[in-house]
Amino acid sequence: PFTVFAPTDEAFAKVPKAQLDALLADKAKLTAVLTYHVVPGKVMAADVKAGSVPTVQGSSLTVATDGGVKVDGARVIATDIVASNGVIHVIDSVVLPQ
Repeated sequence: PFTVFAPTDEAFAKVPKAQLDALLADKAKLTAVLTYHVVPGKVMAADVKAGSVPTVQGSSLTVATDGGVKVDGARVIATDIVASNGVIHVIDSVVLPQ
């Protein structure tokens, strides 16, 4: 199973058009960004801990839990959307690997 931190449509709309176009034109980079939003295992909201979490992409996301949950600075705005292969948490920004 996987945990996906899925940006809203509004989150994608905040990404500058030139940056989004460049991502869509570069499949390797696009894959890296998309898999950066995915964490191995099914992590429900109640089980989220502050700290560093490895992603499918290979880098780590930074999770903060003070004043609501944030992932690399993106606010988690909906939680525990159960899917057949894991769980989805909705975030308000697109997060990019460093």
